[in-house]
Amino acid sequence: MDLGTRYAPEAIERKWYEFWVNKGYFTPSGVGETFVIVIPPPNITGRIHMGHALNITLQDILVRYKRMKGYDTLWVPGEDHAGIATQNAVEKYLASQGKTREQLGRQEFLEVVWEWARKYRKEIRQQIETLGASVDWTRERFTLDEGLSRAVRKVFVELYKKGLIYKGKYMVNWCPRCKTVLADDEVEHDEVQGKLYYVKYPLLDSQDEYVVVATTRPETMLGDTAVAVNPKDERYTHLIGKKVVLPLMNRALEIVADEYVDPEFGTGIVKITPAHDPNDFEVAKRHNLPLIDIFDDDAVVNDNGGKYKGLNRYRAREAVVADLESGGYLLKIESISHSIGHCYRCETVVEPRLMDQWFVRMKPLAEKAIEAVETGQIKFVPERWKKVYLHWMYNVRDWCISRQLWWGHRIPVWYCENCGQIIVEEEEPKICSKCGSNLLHQDEDVLDTWFSSALWPFSTLGWPEETDDLKRYYPTTVLVTGFDIIFFWVARMIMMGYEFMHEKPFSYVYIHQLIRDKFGRKMSKSLGNGIDPIDMSEKYGTDPVRFTLAILAAQGVDIKLDEKYFDTYRKFANKIWNATRFVLMNLEGFEPYALEDLDVADKWILSRLQKTVQTVTNALENFEFNIAARALYDFFWDEFCDWYIECAKPRLSSNDRKTVQNVLVNVLNISFRLLHPFMPFLSEELWQKLPIAKESIVIASWPDVERQFINEEAERSFVKIQQIVKGIRNIKAELNIPIKRTVELFTVGKELSSEEELYVKHLAFVDKIVHSNAKPSRCATAYVSNELHVYVNVEGLNVEEEIKRLQKNISKLEQDKEWLQRKLSDENFLTRAPEDAVNETKEKLVQIEERLAILRQILGDLS
Repeated sequence: MDLGTRYAPEAIERKWYEFWVNKGYFTPSGVGETFVIVIPPPNITGRIHMGHALNITLQDILVRYKRMKGYDTLWVPGEDHAGIATQNAVEKYLASQGKTREQLGRQEFLEVVWEWARKYRKEIRQQIETLGASVDWTRERFTLDEGLSRAVRKVFVELYKKGLIYKGKYMVNWCPRCKTVLADDEVEHDEVQGKLYYVKYPLLDSQDEYVVVATTRPETMLGDTAVAVNPKDERYTHLIGKKVVLPLMNRALEIVADEYVDPEFGTGIVKITPAHDPNDFEVAKRHNLPLIDIFDDDAVVNDNGGKYKGLNRYRAREAVVADLESGGYLLKIESISHSIGHCYRCETVVEPRLMDQWFVRMKPLAEKAIEAVETGQIKFVPERWKKVYLHWMYNVRDWCISRQLWWGHRIPVWYCENCGQIIVEEEEPKICSKCGSNLLHQDEDVLDTWFSSALWPFSTLGWPEETDDLKRYYPTTVLVTGFDIIFFWVARMIMMGYEFMHEKPFSYVYIHQLIRDKFGRKMSKSLGNGIDPIDMSEKYGTDPVRFTLAILAAQGVDIKLDEKYFDTYRKFANKIWNATRFVLMNLEGFEPYALEDLDVADKWILSRLQKTVQTVTNALENFEFNIAARALYDFFWDEFCDWYIECAKPRLSSNDRKTVQNVLVNVLNISFRLLHPFMPFLSEELWQKLPIAKESIVIASWPDVERQFINEEAERSFVKIQQIVKGIRNIKAELNIPIKRTVELFTVGKELSSEEELYVKHLAFVDKIVHSNAKPSRCATAYVSNELHVYVNVEGLNVEEEIKRLQKNISKLEQDKEWLQRKLSDENFLTRAPEDAVNETKEKLVQIEERLAILRQILGDLS
């Protein structure tokens, strides 16, 4: 069959994707054991990035593999409304047009966001299609569609009725930029350089006595309601119960004793600001202290801040410090390194605030979720993430679920304006259940994005309805995700799965790596080091992009991604294309029949093929994507293309033609099926050209290991052929003998078989092989084993000149080796140089040592 002269991905990718979708191959068959994945829904905030591409590629490899294994596979696609992230993105878009959401009002703003959602959901779908993902588009979901919204309301109401959702005034993380509360795990803590201010608090009714308080946030002293010491700190026990005067505010504060105070920090005396520090809030509860909130929603000082009202928190700090200094209260300022919390979406420094919010009680929900992982009902891969998960779960805190946003699931709570009754219902009530009034208003807040995505494994299958999908496909099989959302998402899905489905949501959690740039840095817009997967697909082809990500996906190791890798595996795709083209050009007269009358090369390649089937299958069962991809690469490029096809060329013009044709077709058929999960487009295009192809490789069976073709004796024999050929090629290269110039061989010991002689002659350009009883003179060693020595006749060479040249080359290599060894013994280099540079140096040293061994052997022979 005809095949174009070059691999052109743009000509095959859209064609085959549309063919697969139209044929309905991605819709589950309903037959056999189920294999189910729900996609981690991308946020509708913009384009898919390389982390998404890795995530989608690994899922698709599993799904296509299991589909070919005969499983009833379902891969559910969908998108996340991503409350805070999407609202931020839309507000930035509006700002570029000189508008704000407040100007638009809630209803009009939501219309703009829905338009945004429709646009980006469509774009995300196109990008997922570009990556070749075999998701079932007939089951696409969105976290704000009607079915999922019903599920969210039902969960909220049921948890509320069980006492697992409550509203209360507690310390929360407030983002002044996003104007919303954040959960504890949405705050990213960074170590920063700051200052520690030492401030005098005079004792009440004393002219000279004072205590010294150390603080990193002097502006919050405007809200101080006490100072505290450790009850065991003997320096200050005499002060407990006395009062100090708050500088600048002239307010009397009691000195309380509390074990929370660290005697080693600062002076051992701390200010207590209950409305702006979570630890101080707990102290205030224990000592019944007043709570004074000094900031508004913009982190600007409010009426409680006296003359500092109207200043933002940073300007307030400057003013407070200046006044403390001029009033003689500021003793000194020290530099300090401390941890500061930032909003995970906009990176604004969060402000701890005391606010009325909705919370979920997590401890009761965590019990079964802990047990499931401890007992192995749910397994983490790699297993080390199990400890991370359990540590968080054992220390879980109540989850603040209300957000002061407009975009999201509105909290299903209504308040009666007449009697104050709180009504929690799935559907909007018409009248108050207590007093009958129809003056009701809904809670203004929306739910945290993760609340709806916590229900994803069962809400996407139709819950709360008892759908056929829910009965057949829940629980799902495996979740593929990044480590950064183990707490945000994975843990909450497990908790909600047990609470509402009374069963685990999935059996395996595969945690994939973070993608970094080639220097090991996190990809980011600010560094300008991001690589767009769709751009790479357009430039190199989707299959090379997918294969690159798979072969780099070693468990537990972050991926250092360099664009050159995509080019490397595009060359691999070209190699596959050209090898297939060669085979197809030599199939005239092909007749399929049983693989019999095989010679050593046939037996060897079929044995290696079966071991590759074994390796790839085992690797995929164990989520070892890189091992599977590497096995395919090594088999196809090295063993099949570089060795077997070279062996096959002369035989295609001999009586062995039909046997060789059948071996070639068999190897391609099985290789394409193994390659399909990794390179779906290329494998389909080429498989369809084979004379034994059927409807589609998507639904072809996964190859079983055919043990009758595993032949250790043939493998040993062919390895001997390879080593002899490589030895001859090395000698030719080092002695400047043209590779195609024929040479004479001598063998000492056990003779080569006729088949072995045939392949050595063909592959190494040998015209004569002479068996000898002893090593002849004027020869170089090509191969040595206990049974056989092989030598190349170098008669006719200017031996003296060759010896001089070899000695010169050896001397140069020894200098290079010594320099590399010095480099690798330098601690500065080993600890400060990039890991890739160290590994590259080690590889160079190994290569030099291998070449030195060859040159010394040849020199010894010639001398």
